[in-house]
Amino acid sequence: MQSVIEEDSAQSARANTLAWPGKFDLFGVDVSVTTYTSAADVILAAARRKKGGLVTALAVHGVVESSVNPDLNEIINAYDMVTPDGQPVRIALNALHDSKLASRVAGPDLMLLLCDRCEATGMPIYLYGSKKFVVETLRDKLIERFPYLKIVGCEPSLFRPITPEESQELADRINASGAGIVFIGLGCPLQEKFAHQHRNLIKSVQFCVGAAFDFHAGLKRRAPQWMRDYWLEWFFRMMQEPGRLWKRYLTTNTLFIVKFIQQWLRHSDINHEELDSGERVTP
Repeated sequence: MQSVIEEDSAQSARANTLAWPGKFDLFGVDVSVTTYTSAADVILAAARRKKGGLVTALAVHGVVESSVNPDLNEIINAYDMVTPDGQPVRIALNALHDSKLASRVAGPDLMLLLCDRCEATGMPIYLYGSKKFVVETLRDKLIERFPYLKIVGCEPSLFRPITPEESQELADRINASGAGIVFIGLGCPLQEKFAHQHRNLIKSVQFCVGAAFDFHAGLKRRAPQWMRDYWLEWFFRMMQEPGRLWKRYLTTNTLFIVKFIQQWLRHSDINHEELDSGERVTP
């Protein structure tokens, strides 16, 4: 009888233990080393616990912005999981930390995988952000694709700073809905700040997915797969919105390259110092 009690206790302890994936430093930003399957597994496990959680997917722009803005950096590094959304982010992790990531973990793709898993398991989801037309179109498109998916809430952004009273009311609506995951589409870095602000209020996992709302609502075209595979999704998006994105990509892509080289050189210097030290103590 004692062994049975101990076994039940051990199983209960394992059930209450949630292991988010490990992170590595990229220009001062802690980025998670994970796969689509592992990321979906841990998000669903966290959703079942109803104790909250913060997840975002950062491409080059998000990583650079987080590396140069101390306040944003503190917010992002408090996240439970930051997936490597862009191919350059994945390559940088592999080069600097030998993370052996075979693919990136893009927010739009992870969102669809989670919707598929939520449909299969009955896990309810909530949609928050963007304009009313966008979020309602997204809801309809997701239901077309996943007929049994439980979407228990769907509301647009207020497009202004949210008051403490409104924050509490929003959290109450989400918590009362029973949603396990809240997909947030406000754009980086507004959505990351918003989710962090509501960390202690919302019991669902908050997943910041940005442009995924427009993509999955069918309102913006996504780059063909071959462009995504060859690091060219940014170029495709810039061609769609050149007036808004050309300066962002010119600046952030250049900064990303510069910061990568700087960290690579520091990494190489450390390795040389360790090698030299090892040679000095070798008999």
